[in-house]
Amino acid sequence: MAERSGFRSAFRRWRADRPFWGGVLLALGGAEILLTMKASMKVVLHVGMQGLAGYLLPALMLLLGLLILFNPAQRLFYSITGVLVSLGSWPTSNLGGFFVGLLLGVAGSCLAFGWLPDQEPRRRRQRKWQRQRRADGVAAAVVE
Repeated sequence: MAERSGFRSAFRRWRADRPFWGGVLLALGGAEILLTMKASMKVVLHVGMQGLAGYLLPALMLLLGLLILFNPAQRLFYSITGVLVSLGSWPTSNLGGFFVGLLLGVAGSCLAFGWLPDQEPRRRRQRKWQRQRRADGVAAAVVE
């Protein structure tokens, strides 16, 4: 049981150090657009460059979402590129995955762009942490 809570706290720390939801939404948008593409690769090669862009742009969205998660230092470049690629998927990939992937990609890119790494915690969370520290201190004092 202790290992599980250790993993959860480690994941929370990892998630807090990066624009997690922005990267996840951008990657989900790219995956959704890729899944809505119905044509086989034979048809894409026959259609030409326009058909190939229908696969390249969502794949690039998926890659940019993962890069935001694992390289948050370059989040500004990745998020701006993610917005442009998401908007470019509208004419190339079934209206951006029937607008769902397009909206997920734009929302994720905006979240990643607006994320600040050294932001102060919200007051509500700060109060919760203070209460938890006090309770842990009282519990530690009772044990000793």
